[in-house]
Formats: sequence, structure tokens, C-alpha cells
Amino acid sequence: MRISRLETFMQRVDERPRLLVRIETDAGIVGWGEAYNHGPDKALSPVIDYLFEQFRNDDPRRVTFINQKLIQQSRFPPGALGLAAIAAIDHALWDIAAKAAGVPVYMLLGGHVRDRVRVYCGVYSAPDPEEAVPAILKLNADYGFTAFKLSPYRRNLYNGRWGALCEEAGNYLGELRRRLPTDFEFCFDAHAKIYEPNQALQLAKALEPHDPLFLEEPIRPEHIPAWGALRQQMGTVPLATGESLYSRYEFLALLNARGADIIQPDICVVGGLTEMRRIADLADAHYVSVAPHNPMGPLATAHNVHFCAAQVNFRFLEYKFAKEAAWAKDPYIPVDGHLDLRPDRPGWGIEIDESGLKQDDYIHWERVMATKPDGSTAYP
Repeated sequence: MRISRLETFMQRVDERPRLLVRIETDAGIVGWGEAYNHGPDKALSPVIDYLFEQFRNDDPRRVTFINQKLIQQSRFPPGALGLAAIAAIDHALWDIAAKAAGVPVYMLLGGHVRDRVRVYCGVYSAPDPEEAVPAILKLNADYGFTAFKLSPYRRNLYNGRWGALCEEAGNYLGELRRRLPTDFEFCFDAHAKIYEPNQALQLAKALEPHDPLFLEEPIRPEHIPAWGALRQQMGTVPLATGESLYSRYEFLALLNARGADIIQPDICVVGGLTEMRRIADLADAHYVSVAPHNPMGPLATAHNVHFCAAQVNFRFLEYKFAKEAAWAKDPYIPVDGHLDLRPDRPGWGIEIDESGLKQDDYIHWERVMATKPDGSTAYP
């Protein structure tokens, strides 16, 4: 079996652009992958087309061989765009290999170690309790979610006293605890907006009395030693990070610094399932669990389901509903707070409706740059 053709499709899922990759073989087997849109979004397609010339006519079942070749061919370590492109290719190859064998992808990873994958749902803001409580209860009633992620910022974090913002976040979590079932879990995503580690520590201490599930990315990811120092001072609040790290080498540095209780690599960022497994195994050797970053579309969720099914130190998966993704006929939908495996479906277990991809459905999106009161910029 040989790889014969590659196509990319610029689409959107709700308000975000998404790029799908289709790889076809001379045996008629087709594999699908999704790329992470770091931006500039339209730069991804030519990168993928360029990479295709390096593995055209290869056997698609040699997934690790092709993945390694693409990384080595770049000479310098590939960055955000390069690894996102490699990830989409990697996923399409795993899809082909599993379909050729007539099994789900997770069976090629040694089989599943769990029968279903637990998910948590992002509320993605800090709505007032009067709004948040009914929304959370509905997610629980409709889909069985018992874990939820919110923002710790109840207002503009660049205005006013920092200690007051932290106190408001702690009170907010306390109010949710008071109004909602005791078995519900709440995590908070600071989105790497905090520059000073001491401020991140203040926020963690404010949340600590109310038992948060974890605090995610409270500081910038670049300086790994700061994560080790922060983790040592954060008490019982689990520290989570990893969506902005790209390779097993960066994660190894984080783990050696004892800078996280939970790592959050993104399967569409780190170079695909092939690299994701290496990262997770490193974490397992450090007694650190994995909670993949997954704000993507239905295909990326499918990639994650198979990784999570087979990875022993998996904890839970981020889940985002896709309201507009007509090309995904049968996305994984939570039942009882979990995504069920699909053992009777070879490959990723999701059907792509190619008729829904015939028209370019690109939508431009970018983060809104934050501005401080003195006019300087801040991370969005």
C-alpha cells in the first residue's frame, strides 16, 4: 500500500477556523486528520503540501517512520506551524493504518485500558452564579458532566487591586460549592495571562479553601524553573499546564522541574498521536497524569478519544460542543459525562461527509489584544 494523494480543506467549527487533511492510498483507503490553527491559518495548507512531497509513495502504515522523517527533514526543530502540520498528517496515517487492519486506532496502541473516556466541559467565562448554576445543572442533566472549567477572572484583571480580584475568585468558587452538588468539580483556566508568579500564588491560595480540581496556566510557559518554584508553594491546589509546549523535550524539562501535577499537551499541537504518547509516558514515569487540551473540532476529539482510551495515566479530556460542523456526521457526544468507545468502527470511528467540504468555509478569527490602563499591551 502506498500514499497517493493529499488534500486540505479549510473549514470552520462555529466561530473558529479549522483545517482538515485527507490522505488517500492506492488501495482506496482514506485517512483524516485535523490541524491546530495557530495562525496565520492559511499558512498551514502550503506547509502540509510541502511536507507531502517528503512522504508521497511511502507505506502509510509506517506512521512512526514518516513522523520521524518529517521532523528530521526540517533540520531545525519545527515550531507551531510545522508541528501542527505534522500532527494532521500523523493522524491521517494512524487512521489509514487502523482501517487497513480493520480495528479502531486504540487497538494499534496496545488496546484500551478503559471502556470510556471521562470529559469535562468548559463554561469559558465566569458568569454570575445566577447564570452559571442553571447552565451547569443543565449540562449535568443533559450529558452527565460532573466536572467544569471556568475563568478565575470576574472582571478585567488589569484594573484594580490584584488581591481583590483573587478574593472575588475565591468567593465565586465558594458560592458555586454552596449552590451545587458536592461531587461536582471545578477547575480554573488563567490562560497564561499572569506575569508575576507571586500573583499566581495569591490566586491559588484564594481558591484553595474550596478544593479546585486544578489551576491551569497561571503563568507564562516559557521559563520552566518558575513552574517548579510555583508548584512548591501552591499547597493542595493541583497545577496544570502544557497546551503551549511542543515537544517531549519541553515536557521533560517541566517534569524534571516538578512544575506540574497534570500536563495538558494538545494532540494537534505536539506533532500528533505519535509524539503525544511519548510525552504521556514521560509523565507517567513522574507520577503525573494527562488531561489533554482539546478546544478543537469533532475530528480532534476523535483523535483524543483513542489516545485517552489507551493511555494508563489519562485523567480527563477537555470537551467542547460543535454546533456548526456539517462535515462531521456522527461526532462523539458525552453520555453520563463520558465518551463511549466505538469498537466496531475501524480508524477514528467518526464519519466525514466529504460533500460538506466541497466549499471553502473559512472564517477569520483572532484573539483580542488586551490593553493595560497605561496603554501597554498584555497577553489576550
